[in-house]
Amino acid sequence: MSTTLTIELPVHFHRGGRGSRKELRSGAAAPSLPPGRVPRVARLMALALRFDELVRTGQIGSYSALASLGHVTRARVCQVMNLLGLAPDIQEALLFLSPTVRGRDPIILADLMPLAARIDWRKQRRLWRQLLPA
Repeated sequence: MSTTLTIELPVHFHRGGRGSRKELRSGAAAPSLPPGRVPRVARLMALALRFDELVRTGQIGSYSALASLGHVTRARVCQVMNLLGLAPDIQEALLFLSPTVRGRDPIILADLMPLAARIDWRKQRRLWRQLLPA
């Protein structure tokens, strides 16, 4: 169901001398990234999907084992995994949130918890539309 994507680029490093740091040569083109950073809820949504895959395939035995490996509490893993209860279109929207250029993220995990607690996807979508920044 998930596809692995491999990106191969030639990278050339220049070492100035003994003890100096490696640097990209001026001839090598650095990959252009969009300005800003990926919102935290987008990263958490991706993490929830990855955790779910690890547990379903049996690579990790349980959410408790995930918590132990990640050095977080079981409650925190549960919070992240609750994002899987969101409607698929909301999950997709979270994954493709626009980068945060400056300031705080417009949507935080605490905003999504009431949505994830709803079982009815129509109610989730209604709350999601209210939550979206104008």
